[in-house]
Amino acid sequence: MNELAILFQQLTNEKPLSIEELSASGSNRTYFRLKSENSSIIGVKGTSVEENRAFIEMAKHFHKIGLPVPQFFMQSSDGLYYIQEDLGDELLFNYIADGRKTGVFHENEKEMLRKTMRKLAEFQVLGAQGFDFSVCYPQADFNERSIAWDLNYFKYCFLKTTGLDFLEARLEDDFKKLTAVLLQTNTNTFLYQDFQSRNVMIKEGEPFFIDFQGGRRGPVYYDVASFLWQARAKYRDELREELLDVYLDALGKLMPVDKKDFCKHLQHFVLFRTLQVLGAYGFRGYFEKKPHFLQSIPFAMENLREILKNDIPEYPYLVKILREMAYLKQFSEVSMHKPLVVKVYSFAYKRGIPNDDSGNGGGFVFDCRAVNNPGKYERYENLTGLDETVIEFLEKDGEITKLLKSAIKMVDASVARYKDRGFTNLMVCFGCTGGRHRSVYSAQKMAEHIHKKFGVEVHLVHREQNIEAEFKSPL
Repeated sequence: MNELAILFQQLTNEKPLSIEELSASGSNRTYFRLKSENSSIIGVKGTSVEENRAFIEMAKHFHKIGLPVPQFFMQSSDGLYYIQEDLGDELLFNYIADGRKTGVFHENEKEMLRKTMRKLAEFQVLGAQGFDFSVCYPQADFNERSIAWDLNYFKYCFLKTTGLDFLEARLEDDFKKLTAVLLQTNTNTFLYQDFQSRNVMIKEGEPFFIDFQGGRRGPVYYDVASFLWQARAKYRDELREELLDVYLDALGKLMPVDKKDFCKHLQHFVLFRTLQVLGAYGFRGYFEKKPHFLQSIPFAMENLREILKNDIPEYPYLVKILREMAYLKQFSEVSMHKPLVVKVYSFAYKRGIPNDDSGNGGGFVFDCRAVNNPGKYERYENLTGLDETVIEFLEKDGEITKLLKSAIKMVDASVARYKDRGFTNLMVCFGCTGGRHRSVYSAQKMAEHIHKKFGVEVHLVHREQNIEAEFKSPL
């Protein structure tokens, strides 16, 4: 990114030695880390000048009044690029990974969540004071139009994709009722819009807030619902209640709060936010084909089922449809805890590296072409790495065993971590010239080793031989 490199040099008087693109699962914005010998900053390429302006003005305002956000440094003349403070790599989402995985949050995780909820109250109230909401993008206020956008997002990008039959006019009637209830609670406070643990970073033991460019003036309930009912966070009811109490205590120091009244309004925003999230997951997953969002749908559906256990008499037809949807076969039979499946391939480089059909970006590719090739000898030409004479040749020669020993060490470490972190797919590929001898031998040995050591399901594909096998998990 030449524009970002120019901004970096203008700021630091140094040329960047490296420019690394960072992952951004749900955003159309592109993030980069630019580093020199003495400096590290984050560069951003946006797709909208207006959206960039909204973020920059908010960041400058929040930083000026002492709220923890990345400091804005410089912007390109065309408004599409800017650079900001590098807060590091630790997301709150990852900081609480053990709690999310087990449902049991350690005290240090709980304390960071408490700090975050306290700071949210400050953002909402103090952040709104003296701020010019006219710079917000795409609009300045949480209003009827923005609610309609989100409800239609759910209807068209998620509900209609399920194939469920429903009466659109009756659904719209309940959408209007929900809209009226949500608009009863407008306050002159800052609404973050997408407040969740992936948009909070940890620096020196404190939470810092990022990605608030969609913020606007709006009610405080929305952000609380977004955070405490985040689909993948998996907070238990007692932890939600504790964090809500912490938040209300902090909010009560900044503006009048009635806890009973707050909780009454909050339940409507929890329902609304859940519908908005499902719409986003449908759009990003079904239409943009981003697997991360498809993988999050079961968690959001579990949230919805919990919400629907409560009595919600205000929207009878909407609730009826949601209950039918929540227990559709495609959702009720989807496990939120899918086991790890490892796919092992042998292939010929002249036909290209195998595609990763899981959508997760592949895993390991090992090049066996440096190993002595049995295929150059006529007696082995029509055999494969599954034949005893070829196996004897390769093992006696010894080069393949050295490669496999190193490959197994690397793959073992990843399989162990993938299982521990609840990942569902890993791909391991071995390539050689013809995809017949060395790669076939290596893939076969790797598949047998992984299944024996870890007991996970392994799919083995010798692509050029049209041979497939499955090693089922005993669990």
